[in-house]
Amino acid sequence: MLRSRAGEDGFICHRFQPDTGTTTAGADRSRIDDRAGPPSADARSVDEDVVAAVLRTAQAVLRDRVAQAESIDSVFSRDIAERVADFTLEGGKRMRPQFLWWGMRACGGGRSTDIDAALRLGVAVELIQTCALVHDDVMDASPLRRGRPAVHVDFASRPGPAPHSVLGDSFGTAAAVLVGDLALAWADDTVAETAMAPATRQRVRGVWRVMRSEMVAGQYLDLHGQASGSRSAARAIRTAYLKSALYSVVRPLTLGAALAGAGECTTRALASAGRCAGLAFQLRDDLLGVFGDPTVTGKPSGGDVQEGKPTYLMAVARSRAGAGEGGGAARAVLDAAVGRADLSDEALAEVRDVLVATGARAEVEDRADRLMQHAARHLAGAAVQPDARHRLLALLRSVGGTRSTPPRSATAVPPADAP
Repeated sequence: MLRSRAGEDGFICHRFQPDTGTTTAGADRSRIDDRAGPPSADARSVDEDVVAAVLRTAQAVLRDRVAQAESIDSVFSRDIAERVADFTLEGGKRMRPQFLWWGMRACGGGRSTDIDAALRLGVAVELIQTCALVHDDVMDASPLRRGRPAVHVDFASRPGPAPHSVLGDSFGTAAAVLVGDLALAWADDTVAETAMAPATRQRVRGVWRVMRSEMVAGQYLDLHGQASGSRSAARAIRTAYLKSALYSVVRPLTLGAALAGAGECTTRALASAGRCAGLAFQLRDDLLGVFGDPTVTGKPSGGDVQEGKPTYLMAVARSRAGAGEGGGAARAVLDAAVGRADLSDEALAEVRDVLVATGARAEVEDRADRLMQHAARHLAGAAVQPDARHRLLALLRSVGGTRSTPPRSATAVPPADAP
């Protein structure tokens, strides 16, 4: 369950407590020791390239799913099922499966019985990510994803009775929703069909159930904030916590911990590290949404501004604009730009100038830096396997990012996909 508490760096964060199990804190180390014999050769092989191992498993799982769809209907299989498979296989950094794998390994997992389960759960996480991204692009009317037309845009442009028309757009939206729906169904099927001991299944299902609901909750708060014109920094952080920190980092980590049978203290320490890195990830993603190069991020620059997303970056800018001389002019720039679908390049440049001049950009960068320091501290205090700890720290840093120096860096590495 989630218990509210005063969080790192003044944010309202949440202390993670496992949704299943009653393991006491004192049992954490013995749990790891019990599981820690030498890992299997297969586990060490996966350690060398987790992404490749997940991709191979995904290809096998999705080949079976597409074959099942073909037995239902060839058009459905070609247009929807194959689209789910292609989207899942072709893009993304596989960060969530990596967190899941190293969360499992950090907690002493790695026996032969763990490996297939961890890789299949990694595929399930990738499928739920496909659902989230496809639906997110529909809700935000985003034209691009990973540098290519978003799924709903691609459907709408297909040859037919009315491509690029109202009818074509409606078809594209509806078809993309079905792509996301099928991806979610396949994710659940993959979890359900993964062999696990009964106690392990109970722990994993507990995390999986709450992760799905949190993902939807975060997406709704994002939509609600746009519709209501929310300017609350606390609300922006709450949305980021649900939409990115939990879903992208904390839950994959705790799925791995649940698979390994980790105790409460270890799970909580991993979750705290993931929470901080996940929030830093979202803060950096907000910055990239305004200052990033579309050729690097794969998404239009300024999209968050056009969509009127109530980001923490914009909340800080408004607050700081009101505190200084010339604040009225700065707020006017933001008010005129946020939520404008026809935002010009010149108007976006003015928004960037305001974010820099008010110090909002620097403040958000500082917050992300401090959150990453907290993440490292939480991980250092966790009772986990030393080698896996180093791998996890590198992963957390790759997600939480580093400070970008130029106003609009063409070399900045974009964070992993997030809805």
